Amino acid sequence: MSLIKSISGIRGTIGGKVNDNLTPLDVVKFASAFGTWLQNEKNKKDLTLIIGRDARISGQMVSSLVTATLQGLGINVVDLGLSTTPTVEIMVPELKADGGIILTASHNPKQWNALKLLNDKGEFISGENGAEVLALAESEDFDYAEVDDLGKYETRDDAFDIHIQQILDLPMVDVEAIKAKKFKVVLDAVNSTGGIAIPMLLDKLGCETVKLYCEPTGHFPHNPEPLKEHLGDICELVKKENADFGVVVDPDVDRLALIDEKGEMFGEEYTLVAVADYLLKNKNGVAISNLSSSRALRDVAQSHNSEYFASAVGEVNVVTLMKEKNAVIGGEGNGGIIYPDLHYGRDSLVGVALFLTHLAKENKTVSELRAGYPSYFMGKKKIELTPEINVDDILTKMEKEYQNEEVSTVDGVKIDFENNWVHLRKSNTEPIIRIYTEAKSQEEADKLGDDMIAKINSLI
Repeated sequence: MSLIKSISGIRGTIGGKVNDNLTPLDVVKFASAFGTWLQNEKNKKDLTLIIGRDARISGQMVSSLVTATLQGLGINVVDLGLSTTPTVEIMVPELKADGGIILTASHNPKQWNALKLLNDKGEFISGENGAEVLALAESEDFDYAEVDDLGKYETRDDAFDIHIQQILDLPMVDVEAIKAKKFKVVLDAVNSTGGIAIPMLLDKLGCETVKLYCEPTGHFPHNPEPLKEHLGDICELVKKENADFGVVVDPDVDRLALIDEKGEMFGEEYTLVAVADYLLKNKNGVAISNLSSSRALRDVAQSHNSEYFASAVGEVNVVTLMKEKNAVIGGEGNGGIIYPDLHYGRDSLVGVALFLTHLAKENKTVSELRAGYPSYFMGKKKIELTPEINVDDILTKMEKEYQNEEVSTVDGVKIDFENNWVHLRKSNTEPIIRIYTEAKSQEEADKLGDDMIAKINSLI
């Protein structure tokens, strides 16, 4: 089955059968459920929603279905057209709207699409709210508007300008310092909307942009997840162009990966580390990431007399903890930067602006900057379990087995040893335990994962 309904939205592959894939009927049903839930939540019919989409091939079709469905409920729609996830998030409060829907399957391949749901703050709806939307979709308890009460439709083409201006106005973004450096930047936007938005930002910052895969056609030239094995082309181009560094974003521009001037990966985990280094150097405070993110963020926070806390995996969980701790910076190790002075959402554009400021002020190359951070290596493994095995019972046994170490049970079981850590999480979709490890070498990280698999097998 390629239709995944979760508390954060609905996603699936285009075409196929209803309830098995993301078909037009599924899109209409889910848009109806979210619109109806918002009307119930706000206790009014006359709502306004912001929608925007990445450049994937199915985007226009899905957008048309969502728009017509919302209008059918009597909800007004402001359509940003080709946009980014953080831009839609910014525009919801900017236009005082009641919520938003982002049409993107993020880093999934081109056959996928999804509806991601935002509240009136432009933040992802909570798990509890998501469960209510799913229940409404299941019951199909919708009440559509009569002909005189259909929702209005309008488009906006100034959303990127507004988003970028808000970034340029941030006190921690030093536009003049960046302009003075005249950075040359190669951009791989995987033929989606980052190819529109990021060059606009770089132009305002006085950078020269070399574009690679920046036509928003939705035909992704490589797997759109910004991992090393997919990024050979930009690594070569950075060297060929003698660029200062490379920028890689995913289709909806909420994940940011960097390439150094030698054509080497900066490390997705280290995007957040570098930005946090800059911010915490200037203002002591709290940094947040999730339990599966690199320990390097904790090390950098402590080096600036700041605190570090880890949330359960998932952007909603990171944001909740950031608000609770009044964090200066937060995000996820997949290159997701959340800077609360702008908004509570992963945002590659603000990440680029803050990284450029840091680079300009440090007066170092990108590889020199990276060499100044603690070096960690991550391993990712999984152990497949037969359905009759109780995964929760296994995790409880592992917690007890390592009770003398620093153990967190916020999300599965994370065991912090002196020089490395392991995070064991139950998969939500299949009978497996995911095993994330981090250590001072790749060999050590992989060995720790293998040792944990052996330990789990001995407890079964």
